[in-house]
Amino acid sequence: MEKTAKLLDGKALAAKIQQELSIAITQLQPKIGRSPGLAVLMVGDNPASAAYVRNKEKACTKVGIASFGKHFSTDTTQTELEEVIATLNNDERVDGILVQLPLPHHLDAVTLLHQIDPEKDADGLHPVNLGRLVRGEAGLRSCTPAGVMRLLQEYEIPLAGKQAVVVGRSILVGKPMALMLLEADATVTIAHSRSHDLKTITQNADILIAAVGRPGLISADMVKPGAVVVDVGMNRVTDANGNSRLVGDVDFESTAGVAEFLTPVPGGVGPMTVAILLQNTFTSYSKTAK
Repeated sequence: MEKTAKLLDGKALAAKIQQELSIAITQLQPKIGRSPGLAVLMVGDNPASAAYVRNKEKACTKVGIASFGKHFSTDTTQTELEEVIATLNNDERVDGILVQLPLPHHLDAVTLLHQIDPEKDADGLHPVNLGRLVRGEAGLRSCTPAGVMRLLQEYEIPLAGKQAVVVGRSILVGKPMALMLLEADATVTIAHSRSHDLKTITQNADILIAAVGRPGLISADMVKPGAVVVDVGMNRVTDANGNSRLVGDVDFESTAGVAEFLTPVPGGVGPMTVAILLQNTFTSYSKTAK
């Protein structure tokens, strides 16, 4: 019988986390006197962003987090958004603030991110929180890599002393992912578009994380037999008949015959990102309990 990898089911784990959060919120609410609040700011009408925001708001409703989402027209100015963030920073009903990326070109996402109170940084991307991660201090963690770590923990995958390779070096995923793996005592290599002989690098990985946004970049011959493969990629591809579907950075079918564990796309890392966003909002909320 042909061997197939065990699936790392992010969808099931995200549902479990949401259930736990729902119970925790119900218990804390009488003490704090309000529900947790999350404000997702979206500018323009990017259809993918709109779908992500709807998912986040639906998940909030499910666990009992109030949504203070705001949708702005494409021509909204930097100053207007900075003023909105300042107001939300001072709003006691709001525990988490998130700017949905990408933004229209005339806006400076980095400057906006810097305006968010680090204690309300639901995305875990403020320099203060990234600095805390570098120093190994407690703080809000970047949602996608923290979701990957939680998934590995759920399936009791040992990381200490293992060779981990992260393909991708973005500030959203690659860099914080490498730091979190390092914190868990893995030996970490970061590979990227300028790395020579990617195949040789990835073949050494006990834990392989693909996060570059290139469909099917990782093929079966690049994977060490028995490795754990986590696919962070979310790419929409369209076939000759005009039908589109979501695929990852890993060639799922062929890799499933080599890896021991593998995340599906969709249903792997995506739901975990939203679950950690809710978790971060709850963490900030719980700190307001006197």
